Amino acid sequence: MSSAPLPVQRSRLGRGLASLIGETTSVGQQPRLPPEGEHKVVAIDMIASSALNPRKDFDEEDLTELAESIRQKGLVQPIIVRAAEAGGYEIVAGERRWRAAQRAGMHTIPVIIRDLNDQEMLELAIIENVQRSDLNAIEEASGYHDLMDRFSYTQERLAEVIGKSRSHVANTLRLLKLPDKVRTFVREGKLTAGHARALVGREDAEALADRIVARDMNVREVEALVHALENPNEGRGKREKDADTRAFEKELADSLGLKIEIKRGSGESGVLQIKYGNFDQLDYLRLRILGANGG
Repeated sequence: MSSAPLPVQRSRLGRGLASLIGETTSVGQQPRLPPEGEHKVVAIDMIASSALNPRKDFDEEDLTELAESIRQKGLVQPIIVRAAEAGGYEIVAGERRWRAAQRAGMHTIPVIIRDLNDQEMLELAIIENVQRSDLNAIEEASGYHDLMDRFSYTQERLAEVIGKSRSHVANTLRLLKLPDKVRTFVREGKLTAGHARALVGREDAEALADRIVARDMNVREVEALVHALENPNEGRGKREKDADTRAFEKELADSLGLKIEIKRGSGESGVLQIKYGNFDQLDYLRLRILGANGG
């Protein structure tokens, strides 16, 4: 039994997605559906997930919470689907909502049916998931890799389509070089992309990942740990600093309100380093020094 289209709440999507609208048919063909898609309510068992969906992991607790929300308020935003070759529909974007709607006991679900080929479907799925922050970093990287591998995308073209910088794309793709165990930690939310980027290319990545998770280290602590491992002499010099030198640094830092570091040289020589964060602090330091000299 057909139903009247439901009102749709538009989401703010990037120019990458906007470039897909109206470009889903070949030259000379008449579109089967309008560019914005056809809004319908269909039986939930007519819909199936897609192997092209970049999202693979669905948190059980999150699904349970969303299902309860759907029971109370209904499904506000339709999912996007395309017609499946074997009949029914294949999910383009919104599998999390579809799964939660099943748990909520819904028998029908609002959809937007689009005419999309595999390339357009993967593009739209990645854009929709990335902009909703629904993908973990490994799923995002795998989706980017699929577009580049299956459809010969360059990093520049991919960045343009998804509305991200090229450096973001490159740094995300680097995560696929991590060992399986570390990637699993990212997928499970035990490590963030920031944690993982610091481990790329390291032979001890798995051991460090275990250490990070066990100690619940933040990204800055991980970066400092990796820096210390890569610069052992620098770290040793800091550890060998005597108590008098550390006390002098603290006294001067407390007086100036700036970070102070003393680097010992040969004999009694050395370097006094004062770090400032902006020009106001630098001018304050100038006035302190000139004032001390009677300037």
